[in-house]
Amino acid sequence: MNNIFFNYLLKNFLKTFTIFIIVFYCFGVILNLFEEIEFFKNMDVNIFTPLLLTSIFIPSMIIKILPFIIFLSSMWFMMKIRNNKDLLTLKIFGYSNFKIFLILAITSFILGWLVLILANPITSSMSKYYEKTKSNYSRDIDHLVTFNKNGLWIKENVEKGQRIISAAKPDGFYLIDLTIFHLDKQSNLINKIVSTKANIKSNKWNLENVSFFEYENGVLKEKKFNTFEISSNYNYEKINSLFKNFDTMSFLDLVLNYKDFIKKGYNEAFLNQNLHSMLSLPFFLFMMTALAAIITLNTLKKSDNLKFIVMGLLISVLIFYFKDLSIALGQTGRIPIILAIWAPVLALSLFIFIGVLQINEK
Repeated sequence: MNNIFFNYLLKNFLKTFTIFIIVFYCFGVILNLFEEIEFFKNMDVNIFTPLLLTSIFIPSMIIKILPFIIFLSSMWFMMKIRNNKDLLTLKIFGYSNFKIFLILAITSFILGWLVLILANPITSSMSKYYEKTKSNYSRDIDHLVTFNKNGLWIKENVEKGQRIISAAKPDGFYLIDLTIFHLDKQSNLINKIVSTKANIKSNKWNLENVSFFEYENGVLKEKKFNTFEISSNYNYEKINSLFKNFDTMSFLDLVLNYKDFIKKGYNEAFLNQNLHSMLSLPFFLFMMTALAAIITLNTLKKSDNLKFIVMGLLISVLIFYFKDLSIALGQTGRIPIILAIWAPVLALSLFIFIGVLQINEK
């Protein structure tokens, strides 16, 4: 008999969760599709291109808001079994509020790890395809920044033509071992600059140990400078901001290749932020399911679902802003970034510990 009730809880909880995922996915597609259509409206593409890009963009967004989806779906499921008297039946056969909460919360916790290990690598690959496709269609294609196994590459327009910059790796405010090619509008080489290091903190780049190559009477001649300055559209902050989209980096990539990313010049603070944000997901799902249980399982009386839905939405908004505020404090250095990420989980755990004791007594 216990197996029957356990299977009932698990099956219907996962069914409700799946329905909520589908609903949020459909809303996401509808909302994002307008943005993609606006992006492609002056380009020679068919309707399937924005539709395809929208469909592969939404899954990564779903993972970001998964704690709130699990919270709302948990509330809906527990209100449903309470209002149709299934909760009373479960209690008659020995299922306490605490036992029901534990089954659902542990299920959410396991779902979190499955998402990180199985779903996240797929969504990160989809995000890579999305970013690559959008960059190919970008109207600002003359200004590009990319980072690959060969280092950092920058292409930008200048007054007399184009500039192409390659660097072995970034190192704080510096680019190491860089080569700069200036090309005219016919893509002919004007000059070439080789430098061991460049300070890119501002748009005025200060180059050190420079070899300057330029054609004079058809002969490529070299000049050496201890320091040299160029003006660029890019600086440290702008380049760094381009690589803050960690949707293209999966949880397994971060865990297995963390040291390699550091060696390639990725910012350690942002890597830690993304890694711990992912690690906190299963615990966040556990806490949000527990919170839903505390709100809905404190009585057996039938109640108005609309009131609880509004309450759930308000709580979701408050938690979202608390989480966002905590991360903002971490990013500005007010508190350690790791503490900033785990603070909402720790705060919820203290509240939930008290709440679970209360619902267990009822």
